[in-house]
Amino acid sequence: MSQAEPLSQDQAAAVDPATATTRNVLVVGVGGQGVIMISKVLALVCQMQGYSVKQSEVHGMAKRGGSVFSHVRYGGQVWSPTIPQGEADVLLALEWAEGLRWLPHLRPENGVFISDTQQVVPPFACRNRSIGAELAYAKETPAEIVERVTEGYALAAGRMADEIGNSRAANTILLGSLSTTFDFPLEDWRKVIGMFVPKGTEDVNIEAFELGRKWIEEARANPERATDPAPPAPHLSAAPVEVELEITEAWCKGCDICVKLCPERCLVLDTRQVAKLTDPKACTGCRICEWLCPDFAIAVKHREPVAA
Repeated sequence: MSQAEPLSQDQAAAVDPATATTRNVLVVGVGGQGVIMISKVLALVCQMQGYSVKQSEVHGMAKRGGSVFSHVRYGGQVWSPTIPQGEADVLLALEWAEGLRWLPHLRPENGVFISDTQQVVPPFACRNRSIGAELAYAKETPAEIVERVTEGYALAAGRMADEIGNSRAANTILLGSLSTTFDFPLEDWRKVIGMFVPKGTEDVNIEAFELGRKWIEEARANPERATDPAPPAPHLSAAPVEVELEITEAWCKGCDICVKLCPERCLVLDTRQVAKLTDPKACTGCRICEWLCPDFAIAVKHREPVAA
């Protein structure tokens, strides 16, 4: 948790604790996306305006792609570091499903929702390895969510970052989008960004910041642009395919590596100590057996099904 530094006399004079209401910003995403960087930049910019600031963060298994979130609260006098459900004035999501998971925290009457359309499917969403299996991932589209909230925006920040030549700048693009919900001087934002981004990347990050601001400004002028096209939905399976395992019996030496390492447990050694597929429907075509066979006796074939 980060506490605000003591305000100078000039800063204290600029803020009236009796009239400056507390504003709440919730930043969410997964490990490695820059959630903490964004929240620290925001907290420092708020301090530069003379506000009392509280920032709290939770990032548990962040290095393993786990959930990361940070609460930033600022005002004349802020006591609690956490945002109650339904009281976030702004919800910034760096990952689509995380944004939906935290949506109940957004203030229903006038909260602003900004999210990247990037989808990071967690491992626990892929427990069913069968071909064509539906993933346990959010199915709502950006257009559906933007329509549901009072003010919402969904932008493809990752694609935009690629276009300016730095895929890591997606978080700075989203920071630029977030900055449009404040009346803070642009020069303060630029100054603080330069303090937090890696040395030598200041210019591209400032460019990304400006790009994020421009996207929101254009979306406000033309509401039809409030959502970028969503990437292919991960829960929808591709065209069905059939998997065929070709085992060259003469090459198989019966080492049983494929049997022991098959995730679906659908391979066995028969009485001749030759690998055999016992349940073709269970085979997902993962190719582990093919890659690990020291005798090159297994080949996995994917074929389009024959039309009826």
